[in-house]
Amino acid sequence: MENIDTQKYFALLEEFETANKLVRLGLGELQNINLDNNFYFLPFQLLSQGFERFMKAYICVGHFEKHKNLPDFQYLKRLGHDLEKLFTDIKKNYYRADYPPVQFKLDWKFLNEDKNLKELLFILSEFGKIARYYNFDFITGNSKIGINPNDCWQKFENKIKPFDGEVLKKLLNRDIDREIYQETTFYIIIIIEKFIASLSRQIIFNTLGQTGKQITISSFFDYGLLYEGDFGKTDYRKLTTKYKETPKSIHKRTLRDELNRRCNPDYKSKKISKHEFDGDWPFYVDEVIIECRQKHWCIVTINGYDYALNGAAKGRYKLENPHDAGMAVLGKSIGDFIKMALELK
Repeated sequence: MENIDTQKYFALLEEFETANKLVRLGLGELQNINLDNNFYFLPFQLLSQGFERFMKAYICVGHFEKHKNLPDFQYLKRLGHDLEKLFTDIKKNYYRADYPPVQFKLDWKFLNEDKNLKELLFILSEFGKIARYYNFDFITGNSKIGINPNDCWQKFENKIKPFDGEVLKKLLNRDIDREIYQETTFYIIIIIEKFIASLSRQIIFNTLGQTGKQITISSFFDYGLLYEGDFGKTDYRKLTTKYKETPKSIHKRTLRDELNRRCNPDYKSKKISKHEFDGDWPFYVDEVIIECRQKHWCIVTINGYDYALNGAAKGRYKLENPHDAGMAVLGKSIGDFIKMALELK
């Protein structure tokens, strides 16, 4: 067959779009994890399902390009819910590392040699196969009990972000203690984005044929355009119900605010731009103004709105901090800006 049957074409299109939504929601729920929310089951469920559907749809496209027909039912059944098997099948049968762009060779190296990716896929694969029922298997004494996904994930996170003096220092600082989760999640998000991007690039650059390119244009196309420097910058929380329904307390600056900033001796402020800052710039915008009021309450102004830099300002003015408001990249610390604000003279 030279063309995919119309109904099957749209079914495959729907699978790519479903996988895309599951992955993005899973990343958003992962970013929602913090000191007050340790419900990992939801991102595990979303990501394991999203990865499985994405790779099965990928195999369908690859099989069609290679054999001019779609795989049969037994082909996908044999691979089951095993993400590692699906990934191995893709690399063995449908991935072209010899394509001219150098990026393809870098992608291939990452897909084959990154140990964190391998461990991440193992945990999500085990969760999707059996470990999502770990507690029931334990309760009922199942002899084929799977891994404890929460324990495995915690060990995985601790390996990425070891508990050392720096982590302890942040945990003891109420202004930035929530950044510990964000920093760990930031690195995991990058691994996932690199994984999806490496496979998506194969599709959008036609190594899996024109059909594959057409069928993923509304779902995974933009992942394939992510390169070094792009990873980890997306705030996926905005797609989640929890984030959408949580009121964001921000303050639009008034004339009175500007007068206080200019004339009140207890208000110290400074404009900082990205190109002047010697460090990892955490904000989505390229310029901010930091302000410290009465040597205690620190805020940051972004595009004419005030956000709380430290906990004292959050409590007094009932403002969101830049991370929670979606104005700073999750995983990039604002600690330096709090320090600079408190040192303003």
